[in-house]
Amino acid sequence: MKMRRIGAIVLRQIYLLRGSPTRVLPLFAWIAIDVMLWGFITRYLNAIASPGFDFVPAMLGAVLLWDFLSRVMQGVTMAFFEDVWSRNFLGIFASPLSRAEYVSGLVLTGIGTSLVGLAVMIALASSAFGLSFLSYGPAIIPALLVLFLFGIALGVAGSAMVLRLGPAAEWLIWPLPAVLSPFASVFYPISTLPVWMQPISLALPPSYVFESLRAITNGGHANYTDLTFALTLSLGYLVAAAAFFAHVYRVCVRTGLIARYSAESVS
Repeated sequence: MKMRRIGAIVLRQIYLLRGSPTRVLPLFAWIAIDVMLWGFITRYLNAIASPGFDFVPAMLGAVLLWDFLSRVMQGVTMAFFEDVWSRNFLGIFASPLSRAEYVSGLVLTGIGTSLVGLAVMIALASSAFGLSFLSYGPAIIPALLVLFLFGIALGVAGSAMVLRLGPAAEWLIWPLPAVLSPFASVFYPISTLPVWMQPISLALPPSYVFESLRAITNGGHANYTDLTFALTLSLGYLVAAAAFFAHVYRVCVRTGLIARYSAESVS
């Protein structure tokens, strides 16, 4: 891989953001809405609940961490969709750019946009509602890393799905975080779920993150064994997503589907 080519993918996204405020606004607007909405909900719950329990790290923190995962995924898929919407996708792969270089560029773009969103999220939540991710202790570092890697894996896998099914399948990608959230135990322990849902939850790395952080907010300690397992699981999903994208690309090239790529068809 050549870093210059990867940098060109990232630079293209920077130019798009710089030239269009409508692309920049969502990086901040939805985060601000989530912070304010859930912040006031947690403030209300603190006012009516028994003293001694703080809903800010338990609920607002959980919402923002899940939102961080969603932003990571969307950072990758949005960079991919920009090429789809501009009908530039076929032109990119007619160039010497390799699959690995293209996907690496998407991932770096996702890193950049998610870090911007995380910074805004932390600034608003701490200044308006007193939330500090430092209250989770050192467990916040592996927790963020797990969510970041799993978000990247979702973004790469989602891009592969759209590549295979066509741009009309875009609607399948946006709801992915919402579909997974009931299984990820964002607000409740895994034991709360029905028996048939628990194996799915245990297969998702974020569930281990939220279980550990929930233990901290309840006065306990994070389970670093579970966080290590979640990190390994996230890396496995990321490798699988990259292999899936490579497989889909080979199929599209071999069948000629990539040359017939259009917004009207799902095949």
